Amino acid sequence: MRCWLQTEEMALEELMQRLNAVSQCTDEIMHQDIIPLYAADIQDQLKKQFAYLSGGRGGDGCPVITFPDYPAFNEIPEKEFQNVLTYLTSIPSLRDAGIGFILVIDRRQDKWTSVKASILRITASFPGNLQLVLVLRPTGFFHRALSDIAFKFHKDEFKMKVPIIMLGSVSELQGYIDKTQLTEDLGGTLDYCHNRWLSRRTAIEGFAQKVKQTAQILQSFGTELAETELPNDVQSTSSLLATHTEKKDKMKEDIRLAVEQGDDVLGSITKPVTENPEYKLNQDQLDNQTTVERLLAQLHETETAFDEFWIKHQQKLEQCLCLRNFEQNFREVKAALDIVSERLSAFTDVGNSCSHAEHILKDLVNFEEKSCEIIAKARMLASEGDTFIQSNHYAVDSIIPKCSELHHLCDAFTTEMERRRNLLNKSLELHSLLEKSMKWCDEGIYLLASQPVDKCQSQDGAESALQEIEKFLDTGAGNKIKELNKIYREYAQILNEDLKEHVQKVFQKQESMEEMFQKRQVSLKKLAAKQTRPVQPVAPRPEAFVKSPCTSPGLQRDYVSNSESSVLRKVNYRRGKSEMTELHQSRGGSTMDDEENLAVLRQHVINELIETERAYVEELLCVLEGYAAEMDNPLMAHLISPELQNKKDILFGNMEEIYHFHNRIFLRELENYVEYPELVGRCFLDQMEDFQIYEKYCQNKPRSESLWRQFSDSVFFQECQRKLDHKLSLDSYLLKPVQRITKYQLLLKEMLKYSKNCEGAEDLQEALTSILGILKAVNDSMHQIAITGYDGNLNELGKLLMQGSFNVWTDHKKGHSKVKDLARFKPMQRHLFLHEKAVLFCKKREENGEGYEKAPSYSYKHSLNMAAVGITENVKGDAKKFEIWYNAREEVYIIQAPTPEVKATWVNEIRKVLTSQLQACREASQHRTLEHTQSLPLPASSCTSPSRNNIRNAKKMDERKADLTSLEGYVTTVAPKYPEKGKGWAKTSHSLDASEENDGWSSAEDPLNSSDAEEEGGGGGGNEMKLTPGKYTVVTDYERGVSEEFTVKSGDLVQLIREGEDGLWYVKNLSTGREGWIPASNLLMLIGNSKSAQSLSSSESGTATSTLSTSSSCSDSCNASSTSFSDIKG
Repeated sequence: MRCWLQTEEMALEELMQRLNAVSQCTDEIMHQDIIPLYAADIQDQLKKQFAYLSGGRGGDGCPVITFPDYPAFNEIPEKEFQNVLTYLTSIPSLRDAGIGFILVIDRRQDKWTSVKASILRITASFPGNLQLVLVLRPTGFFHRALSDIAFKFHKDEFKMKVPIIMLGSVSELQGYIDKTQLTEDLGGTLDYCHNRWLSRRTAIEGFAQKVKQTAQILQSFGTELAETELPNDVQSTSSLLATHTEKKDKMKEDIRLAVEQGDDVLGSITKPVTENPEYKLNQDQLDNQTTVERLLAQLHETETAFDEFWIKHQQKLEQCLCLRNFEQNFREVKAALDIVSERLSAFTDVGNSCSHAEHILKDLVNFEEKSCEIIAKARMLASEGDTFIQSNHYAVDSIIPKCSELHHLCDAFTTEMERRRNLLNKSLELHSLLEKSMKWCDEGIYLLASQPVDKCQSQDGAESALQEIEKFLDTGAGNKIKELNKIYREYAQILNEDLKEHVQKVFQKQESMEEMFQKRQVSLKKLAAKQTRPVQPVAPRPEAFVKSPCTSPGLQRDYVSNSESSVLRKVNYRRGKSEMTELHQSRGGSTMDDEENLAVLRQHVINELIETERAYVEELLCVLEGYAAEMDNPLMAHLISPELQNKKDILFGNMEEIYHFHNRIFLRELENYVEYPELVGRCFLDQMEDFQIYEKYCQNKPRSESLWRQFSDSVFFQECQRKLDHKLSLDSYLLKPVQRITKYQLLLKEMLKYSKNCEGAEDLQEALTSILGILKAVNDSMHQIAITGYDGNLNELGKLLMQGSFNVWTDHKKGHSKVKDLARFKPMQRHLFLHEKAVLFCKKREENGEGYEKAPSYSYKHSLNMAAVGITENVKGDAKKFEIWYNAREEVYIIQAPTPEVKATWVNEIRKVLTSQLQACREASQHRTLEHTQSLPLPASSCTSPSRNNIRNAKKMDERKADLTSLEGYVTTVAPKYPEKGKGWAKTSHSLDASEENDGWSSAEDPLNSSDAEEEGGGGGGNEMKLTPGKYTVVTDYERGVSEEFTVKSGDLVQLIREGEDGLWYVKNLSTGREGWIPASNLLMLIGNSKSAQSLSSSESGTATSTLSTSSSCSDSCNASSTSFSDIKG
């Protein structure tokens, strides 16, 4: 820097010297250093032309100044006279002026007295050297004679001052001065125009002033440039360089204009020669030419000096700008290097499994690829700094430390990156060795568990099993850990406490497994040597388990989080510990072997569940980061077509919600059950509500797939796939959530298979049922969203319970006139959707297309409100048919299911809906009854008789209470899966004990006065029902009487004859004539309430005999104390 400042000062000093020399030389050329007088200053005085410099020369080259005849010569002010003479004498060169001037005084038209005065004034005031004065005396006779006499008389006086020669004519004048050097008014041939001369002198002097002024301006500009303080930022330096360059260009333009001006002046001087080559310039013209040429040379010198200075100054500014850019880039690169170095220092984890180490190594490689750009930029910047140093930049002392720092940081980063990579490779190598050992142990345990106990009891079987064991042990050479201390020494760099403990546990597991093999070998050798006694085989053969015991490697993304990493390590280490514990629990008995085998199989299932869950979470994250997030990346926006923009929610649905659930909740919960796989069902049950999010994803899947098909060839998706290095396209990953939700039920079935007698078996069964229910709901919802033409909101119909395709006949007997007599002999193909509040009838329409576009749609036809629906479970002649009727059979729909099983499922589901509606009505009715009871007036005093109406209302209330309490027994029951024959429910029948075949009923009908066996047996105070002799209709089958031959069937008419001891009643079956004893508790269940158990219509009376009706609303039925019904006829 100091050297550069000295160079800058030297350049400025040199410029100043050269420009000062130009100014001085210009003054010398124009003689301004002696007489600083310009023609422009005395232009008016020169225009009087009382004296002029014609350019003529005497014999020895003396300049000739002519004083023409000027009548007012004596009136010229002395100042003007002196200025003109001074200026004229300053024009010739110093050499010519030194010889002396020749004065030609033309007084031919003047008087002698004036001549004398003019001569004396001229000679007295002439500022230069006088060589000769030639006077043309007056031509008049008198004045001529007078001049001769006076001159002779005063001759001595004139001789004392200047040599004066009196001439009488022009011819005599030509004897002293050549004719060619005299102007035309003196009889010569010299071409002279005073105005032209004056204009030329003004131009020459103006040009000289321009040259001098230019030099002075460049001096000031050079000083300004040199004294300007250099900025400290790029923008200001760039602005300063632009400003100085602009000023320099302006100065160059002024110089160019000055050169043009000089060239014009020179051209005007040499114009006669240019026009006529034979023309010869006079000496005065030649002097002017020389003057202008010298001035042009000074101007060129001025420009050259400034250009040289500007080159140095511009170089300084450009180097300053480069320095500021270098410094700014250095700060940015330094900050970026600090960030990547800090991030690299965060790669301290060496992984707790093979997949974990692979994942960290992959992240490190990706990080290295992203950091390569920064490292390359830093090295390029350092190379740029080295170039500045080699080119002798003025700020070398500032650049060298920065370049050294950049080289050091890059080398340190590269070295640390290589060290981290080596550590992770070591970790990967160690975990691969551990996993090989664990896999080998698992295969060994699987081999022991899969050897059939019954075959091992024979000598051949024992020998075969022994050979299998020996063959397996031979494979351990390349799979097991041989020396623990060698492992410690070789992998000392990466062994932390947790990893060291893990290595120890794996080694212990390996030793325990080998110990088990040794014990098994001893036992088998004994069996092979001698068969002592038969052994009862008790261990089941695990033939169904054909899956490989090896678990697929999983991936885990969020390893940066300490908490998640610790959980993962604990899980892996606990897994080793758990399996070690299982190995140590080996016993000689076959029962203990079975338990061990099942425990191993359960551990395999839980391992597969957790590892595949990790892989699933990783795949979701890859899709969200590699595709979904990139759709919002401005750098990728140019690859996305306008039609695809803002379609991210359609393409990916709620995948982000699914990812967060599995990553933050479900996966962590699963890992807590790694040591207790049989209890994993509780984990599913706790999170079952969250699995509902899959329904939303699956409902959006058709839109997503349709959008994907439109843009699958998009450059954007291809670029994302390339960056992720995926072999499969995005649509394969969009299918992952659908595949995953179906995978759980398979894993739960496997776990349940090996956990039959475990503590968590019930939870596993419930979890499996719940998952299957979710799959069903998802499947149903996929059909529901395909419904078209429904005006209302399907969500208002409640939860979708069932959906399926059926054959449907209509038999509207009490409807409008248009459909009253219509009966559909050919069935309609209808797709039914059973909701909590309505059942929808739709027509299935197949669609053309691919994928989800090929899925059918459903055209809405009509719907039935479940509040007014009844069912007949069995239709005569077809076990697959049942009836759904509406508004007391005004509309009847005969439904034929594909199979009896489908029919039974639908009937049971409809029964549940109607039961729940009936229960809601009962509860509402009970609530209103209690409110009404509380609002009744108190009984009157003994002197006042109560009204009969009040007594009757009180009885009705008591009956209503008794009826409401009898509902619990039949609402919670389940109908048999396959009814053997049609059994009819009259609308007045309310003994709906669902443990029997209670086929049809209505949630809107209020079965009054019905009782439950529990209420009858438990005593219920005033609500307890008492049996009385009479005739009753049996509502359910009974085959266990006191007499084994006495049985009753549903629909039989029985007579209660008398009550015996021990709670038995003697009953006669009027339909068969048989008699027998039946316990009272069973009898209450068989015949229901004695007041309301009426005779059912016979099975022959129609197509159906058991019905469930909802012909009246719940509110009406709950408010009524009794309801009249009519038998249902086919």
